[in-house]
Amino acid sequence: MPENYANARSTTGTSIRTKDISPTSGMCPICIEDCPVLCEIGKSAFRGREVLYPDPEQFGKSTQASNKNYDMDWSYFQILVDVRGTAGIEPDPDKAIFSNVDIESSAGGIPLRVPIIIAGLGSTDVAKRNWDSLAIGAAISGVPLTIGENVCGMDPKAKFNGEGKVTHSEDLRYRVDKYREFWDSKYGDIIVQTNVEDQRAGVDSYALSKLEVNVIERKWGQGAKAIGGEVRIFDLEKAIMLKKRGYVVWPDPEDPRVQEAFKNKVLESFERHSRVGMVNERDFLEDIDLLREKGAKRIFLKTGAYRPAVVALTMKLASEAKIDLVTFDGAGGGTGMSPVPMMNECSTPTIYLEAQVLKAAELLKKKGRYVPDIAMAGGFINETQIFKGIAMSNFGDSPIVKAIAMARAPLTAVMKSSHYVRLADEDKLPDKFARLYGNRPEQFFIATTELEERFGKDVKKLPWGAVGLYTYLIDRIGVGLKQLMAGARKWKLSLLDRSDIAALTERASRVTGIPMIDEIEQDAMEEILG
Repeated sequence: MPENYANARSTTGTSIRTKDISPTSGMCPICIEDCPVLCEIGKSAFRGREVLYPDPEQFGKSTQASNKNYDMDWSYFQILVDVRGTAGIEPDPDKAIFSNVDIESSAGGIPLRVPIIIAGLGSTDVAKRNWDSLAIGAAISGVPLTIGENVCGMDPKAKFNGEGKVTHSEDLRYRVDKYREFWDSKYGDIIVQTNVEDQRAGVDSYALSKLEVNVIERKWGQGAKAIGGEVRIFDLEKAIMLKKRGYVVWPDPEDPRVQEAFKNKVLESFERHSRVGMVNERDFLEDIDLLREKGAKRIFLKTGAYRPAVVALTMKLASEAKIDLVTFDGAGGGTGMSPVPMMNECSTPTIYLEAQVLKAAELLKKKGRYVPDIAMAGGFINETQIFKGIAMSNFGDSPIVKAIAMARAPLTAVMKSSHYVRLADEDKLPDKFARLYGNRPEQFFIATTELEERFGKDVKKLPWGAVGLYTYLIDRIGVGLKQLMAGARKWKLSLLDRSDIAALTERASRVTGIPMIDEIEQDAMEEILG
């Protein structure tokens, strides 16, 4: 695979001068002294480690994804449709219409209106800036929302006791309350995620006892990186505060030379790093028991795309601890400040990862051991990918993958919605958009009428970003998934199975065990034709 992006990445704000780059190095064939552009090498000569990360100027206003081709994605599988009979509904043409497909699911004991969980959105600025829309949009869509790592530790107004345990966090309480403002207490729930720093600060105890949270999610890692959460800090005093709270902050904000460099704008930001957890079987099992004693009604685990042996260990410990749901996150996208080389080159691509998870689940089943519910994450954005990811996991009983976890796509839906509403307020909407869809939010959000009927006067309390998220999750993905399932003659989500998809390449078939499309039903064809 050519290293076409090795020396120029849109994520780092770098480019190259020529079109015919070296496929080996990614450099221009002739590198000239008076080149007017900054490639990765050139920018690194000035800014060093900053170039490991997404463009600092976009921090808090963007999300990132790998642009590496992993040589297999969900397009390598085809959905198989049928015309014979129905499953999950009476075979009556007046009843077997796509709008009657049941796409509800239950993941980790939480009912979902659509099989989606919004994954950890924590202390990074982009989550905080868009929280109202994310929280309310998730709640009215009937999907869980995960408050990600480090929220209490990053909260300037948080209070800690003498032992370093949090006793109050205005930010965490606000995030929980904002979701519950429109939550129907039936579909979805708010989840509080905790990493090493959060556990040290007693965030789980605070969330369970003071905020009456039902679900705690332990975090081992994510698909974008394996070195702990990172954010960028543009305020010297905040950087000093975080160091005093025990975080790793680079460079040292209390060093006079660093402060002078910051004052002179040689240095414009600081990096805050979280520590990496060390998995120990005994400690982990005791920790889960303690969480239940503290009152956690459900316990989830979020882990990254680690090597196959770690997948097996994760499933083993989740089985022994009776974890309610495990989210496995494939390569490679992040919502904050994942190092671009790590995001591109580390972690297991999602389909390979799901194949490993399913193998582990089947081995546990054969031994009669508990298998937790699974959520898969890693680049999912639409209903076709969701269909295939869930169908692949059903070997005959019911799908092992109960939900798909998404973060970047919901954020995109919210950010785009909010931005276009601001453009409408300023009378700056693109002419074509306004001509096609109208120049007022009431016109260009297609779900407005539906939500007005559902919420009445309270509809005005919904941020437009929340309306956009609802429209994306329910009106696009939800309806799209129903159409696909009706085409496959499956009217209940639990009926999707491996026979509903076919592999298009030998590699896709070998990795997943899904037969090639030219191999499927050959015997049936001969039998039908006599």
